[in-house]
Amino acid sequence: MAKPKTIYICSNCAAEFSQWFGKCSNCDTYDSLVEQNISSFLGDIPGRGGVGNWQAGGHSKSHGKPAKARSSLTFDQISDRQIARWESGYGELDRVLGGGVVPGSMVLIGGDPGIGKSTLLLQVSNQLAQKYRILYITGEESGQQVKLRASRLGMSKPPLVVTEDHQNKDPEAPVTNPQQPIDPDSIGADLYILPETDLEEILREIDSLKPNVAVIDSIQTVFLPALTSAPGSVAQVRECTAALMKVAKHEDITMLIVGHVTKEGTIAGPRVLEHLVDTVLYFEGDRFASHRLLRTVKNRFGATHEIGIFEMVSQGLREVDNPSELFLGNRDDPAPGTAIVVACEGTRPIVVELQALVSPTSYPSPRRAGTGIDYNRLVQILAVLEKRVGIPMSKLDSYVASAGGLNVEEPAVDLGIAVAIVASFRDRIVDPGTVLIGEVGLGGQVRSVSQMELRLKEAAKLGFKRAIVPKGTKFPEIGIEILPVGKVIDAIIAAVPHQELTEEDLEPDGDE
Repeated sequence: MAKPKTIYICSNCAAEFSQWFGKCSNCDTYDSLVEQNISSFLGDIPGRGGVGNWQAGGHSKSHGKPAKARSSLTFDQISDRQIARWESGYGELDRVLGGGVVPGSMVLIGGDPGIGKSTLLLQVSNQLAQKYRILYITGEESGQQVKLRASRLGMSKPPLVVTEDHQNKDPEAPVTNPQQPIDPDSIGADLYILPETDLEEILREIDSLKPNVAVIDSIQTVFLPALTSAPGSVAQVRECTAALMKVAKHEDITMLIVGHVTKEGTIAGPRVLEHLVDTVLYFEGDRFASHRLLRTVKNRFGATHEIGIFEMVSQGLREVDNPSELFLGNRDDPAPGTAIVVACEGTRPIVVELQALVSPTSYPSPRRAGTGIDYNRLVQILAVLEKRVGIPMSKLDSYVASAGGLNVEEPAVDLGIAVAIVASFRDRIVDPGTVLIGEVGLGGQVRSVSQMELRLKEAAKLGFKRAIVPKGTKFPEIGIEILPVGKVIDAIIAAVPHQELTEEDLEPDGDE
C-alpha cells in the first residue's frame, strides 16, 4: 500500500506546500495552511493513459503500455450545429447571460447573505420546469422548508421532494414539450427538490433523474467523502466543482451554482472556482433598498459587465423593465444641486439623477462624501473646480449621491458631478430637461466617452430635450438638441443659469 502523502493548502489562495508554514509565501496571510491527505482520492482518478495515470511519485499505472489516443478533433470535424439558448422566463437574467441559458454551461451566482440568491434560483427553476426537467439540490434547507418558501413565492403547485424511496417517475420519460402552451395548474410540474450535501449521492441522483438543469444551493455545503477536509474548504470546493463540471459537459446538463461570499465581498473558496465555471454573476443590493442588481463578471457566452435589475416584493423578485424610472428623481419638482446623467452598465444605458450639497465647512479640513460614485474621482473633480473654475472648494463641505443608491463609477458621469456641485454652490436649478455626458480631465477639458449614441437615444426616449456632450463627435438626428462643449466651465455656463438682478438689487443702499 502506498504511503499517504500529506500536503498543506492555503485556505486563502489555494497555494500548495509540502510542509507547514506559519505564513503563506504566496498571499502573505498567517495561519492559513490546512493539512490535506491526498492519497484517499488520488489513486481513484480515472484516466486512459498519459497524465491521468501518473501518481505523485512519478510512477505510471500503465506499466509501460502505450497511452490510448484521445478523441481530439479538428475544427472541420466539429459539428456546426447551433446551440439554441433556453429562455429562463426572466428577461433580466437572459440579458446578463448573453441571451438565455446555454445548455451544458456552469453558472456561478454569488452575493451577500439574504440578498435573494435562493429566491431567484427557485423562481427561475419554477419557470424552466414548464419546459424542462429541473433538479433543485439544497444543502441549507430541508424539503419542507423549500416547499414553504415556494408557497410564499406564489407557486400554485409545490415542487416534488425527492427522497430515497422516490421511484414514481421514469428517468427515461421525455420532458415537457416546449411547444405546448403553459398550463397555470402545472407550475413546478417537472421541478424536483433534493435535500443533500453528499456529492456522491448528488451525482447518483443526477444520473438517475437525468435533469436538463441542476441547481446547487450552495457549493460550500457540498462535500466529497473521500476528502478529509471539512465542507467549504479549499480542497472540497475545488474537487466538488471539478466533478460537477465534468458531469455538466459530458451529459449536457446546465448547472446553476450558488456561492457564498467573504466579508470583502468576493466569492468564498479558491479563485479556481471562478476559473472553472463558464459564467460568474454577482447579486448586489442595498439592504435598505428594494432593488437588486445582477451583474456579470465573467461570461464565456456573452458580454461582461451587463446588469439585470430586479425588485424585491412580497411575492419574491420582480423584473424592472425600465430602470431609468427607478433611479430618476421627481422631474416635476427640481431642486438646486441636481443633475441628470446617463450611465452605461455593459450595453444598458440608465438615466440617473445626481444630487450635490455644498456648504461652508466648520472644520480645519473640509469633509467630502460620496454615495454611489467613486470617491477618488469626486476628489479629483473638486480639485479641478477649484483650480480651473475658481470655486473655493477647499473651504466647503461637499456631499454627492446618486438617486436610488445605484453605483455609477464610470468616467462618463464626471460632467454631471461637476455641474451638480456648481449648481449647489450657486443655489441654482439645472434645467430638468438637460442631460450631461462627459469625462472631466485634470486640465478642465471635457473628454469623450464610449457608447455616446446609445446614451443619447435613451435620453431622447425618456423625453429629455437637450444634451451637453464633449465636442468633436457628430451624431445622427435622434430627436434631442446636442450642445457640444470643450471645457468644463463652458458646460457650467450652459447648464447652470445666471443670476438675474431684480429691481431691488439695482436700487442704491438706503444708508448712502
